[in-house]
Amino acid sequence: MLVHTRKGRWAVWAVFAVVCVPLFALPLLVIATASLSTNWSGVLPSGPTGVHYASATRGESLAALSVSLQTALLASVAALAVGTWAALAAASLGRRGRRLMDALFMLPVAVPSVVVGLAVLVAYSRPPVLLNGTRWIVMLAHTVLVTAFAYQSVSAALARLDPAYAQAAASLGARPWYVLWRVKLPLLLPSLTAAAGLCFALSMGELSATMMLYPPDWMPLPVQIFAATDRGSLFTGSALAVVLMAATSLVLLAVSRIRTKASYR
Repeated sequence: MLVHTRKGRWAVWAVFAVVCVPLFALPLLVIATASLSTNWSGVLPSGPTGVHYASATRGESLAALSVSLQTALLASVAALAVGTWAALAAASLGRRGRRLMDALFMLPVAVPSVVVGLAVLVAYSRPPVLLNGTRWIVMLAHTVLVTAFAYQSVSAALARLDPAYAQAAASLGARPWYVLWRVKLPLLLPSLTAAAGLCFALSMGELSATMMLYPPDWMPLPVQIFAATDRGSLFTGSALAVVLMAATSLVLLAVSRIRTKASYR
């Protein structure tokens, strides 16, 4: 912090506790408490129980979690591949070319995700590419929505990358593909892992576009959480939400460990 006195630091921490805790930590704490409760008769839920987690970790709920993990994994890998390729291509273009690429990849996040879902539904509901009613249309929509974040992350890392490394490798006779594979990508690895984690987390929580596209046999967990709370099963929905947060946090923790190791290579 830029505050150098003890009183100033205490004041900053007090403001942080007053502003950030009610906005960010308290709602999550209430969800966690509700997942372990049977009724809500006062300010906070009451009646401790673990029965909601029994139903949230088996049967349809476990299948929905598996669907979310598979969708997020495929979408994040595809988004990372496409976003990295586009960022590398944009770096070799002029200013106008880069602006065009930026506009193209930022367009899906500049509009509501439900618009992206509708666009994908209309575009892929007729031959020659008929994806409506399959799991692939959900994965495609998630990929479209999260690719922008991978593209922006890699583009920012490329802008900070010292060109001397690639120039030195090229001066020693390395071909362009070798420079890319052995020089640029290893240097970009921390940013690539960060982009992958961000794409995964965003895909795990995506609901609006998914609601328009998912088939009955491919229901992600956010859709099931919405369905549970919509029919009044608040405590079951809270347990499902905690399971979703825990699964996402574990994957992000693993990605963070990979990123830390990559930073020290």
